[in-house]
Amino acid sequence: MKKTNRRNFLKTSTVLTGGSMLSSLPLAQAAQSLVDDTIKVALIGCGGRGTGAAVQALLSHQRVQLVAMADAFRHRIDDAYKNITADDLSDVIGVEGTVKNRVNVPEEHKYVGFDAYKKAIRHADVVILTTPPGFRPEHFKEAVAQSKHVFMEKPVATDAPGIRKVLEAAALAKQKRLNVVVGLQRHYQQIYREWVDRLQNGVIGEVIASRVYWNMGGLWVKDRKPDMSEMQYQMENWYYFNWLCGDHIVEQHVHNLDVSNWVKQSYPIRAFGSGGRQVRVGSQYGEIFDHHVVEFEYADGSRMFSQCRQMPGTKEDVTEGFHGTNGVAPYPGLIQTRSGYSILNYDAKNDPNPYQVEHDELFAAIAKSEYKFADAENAAKSTMTAIMGRMATYSGQLIEWDAALQSEIDLMPVRLDWDALPKVLPREDGIYPCAIPGVTKVI
Repeated sequence: MKKTNRRNFLKTSTVLTGGSMLSSLPLAQAAQSLVDDTIKVALIGCGGRGTGAAVQALLSHQRVQLVAMADAFRHRIDDAYKNITADDLSDVIGVEGTVKNRVNVPEEHKYVGFDAYKKAIRHADVVILTTPPGFRPEHFKEAVAQSKHVFMEKPVATDAPGIRKVLEAAALAKQKRLNVVVGLQRHYQQIYREWVDRLQNGVIGEVIASRVYWNMGGLWVKDRKPDMSEMQYQMENWYYFNWLCGDHIVEQHVHNLDVSNWVKQSYPIRAFGSGGRQVRVGSQYGEIFDHHVVEFEYADGSRMFSQCRQMPGTKEDVTEGFHGTNGVAPYPGLIQTRSGYSILNYDAKNDPNPYQVEHDELFAAIAKSEYKFADAENAAKSTMTAIMGRMATYSGQLIEWDAALQSEIDLMPVRLDWDALPKVLPREDGIYPCAIPGVTKVI
């Protein structure tokens, strides 16, 4: 976005976030703020993130009702339904109370299979897209084609063909004036809004360098069961396969990369880096790397220095920082002059939960028939930033933005069915082949 548009966005968002104060009220009191018209919601992708997003939608301060659910696996629908209709949500998303009176999903509206999303979407005004990200482009395209407002999780694709599909659907969503919010929740977090607004307005001068990190230990792993087909296994263990996840530089580190793009109000023009598999080398870890280090270059010559790592026992560091000609912003909420004087030292302890704010603001706009949110284009380009970084680490080559975006390498299986085969399969020893810098082609 241009700077003026960003300022206007922040002003309108501040008005809407006033409603987030209701988040501290008991659900019975919050219900008094409901508007008359019911906003019907379909949940596409019923894993943990989908469950959380559905509850947060139902906790928004409008009359919202969950009316349909879809997933490739029946057990995920059943688990999500049980959690969403729990008598106490404390163990689900850490909020006391219940939203089960806002759930109206009859058995015939619980759809299972690869095409289930099309059937669930038709029942709704708003669609929540929280499947593994490889499915996001097609699901988003269908939601827009059916003229639905959308909340979708990041990242929004795992390869360049998927990004192009999202950009095309984003343009159509704008034409149709459909609100689209993407779960890059830092855009809905007050500390980031304040911090980024000042940086965009030149408080540290020209930003010449960004530092963005998501370094942590390992994540979950799903074991292969004897009766699983290859498609079932990869979809259950989706984090470790690029057609589903995009590698952790895309699935997770996109948050940090996006913050740099937000501050710079632009996207990198090229990337160069390195990465590999040093700790996670077993068959259960699929094909993804466990570390990436990338240097991105913007058109003005400034650099973004990126690190992401998933290795147990290593130093954890998830943050962003910026260096300017007149000062520094070493981490979110802090801005200092070159001499060390604090211009901003933001205390975020009383800020509302950004995961809730993004739903509060989206459903408030829909309830008022207002068109306010068009997150998809930025989300696609920030996701493409991460994909370009993966291309750089996988190939060991300097990757240009235009060439990366036009890549025809499609990671998705030719056919989606339980007996179909993904494009990456294990060798005879059970180990999945992974990228080899200097050998692997990414463009």
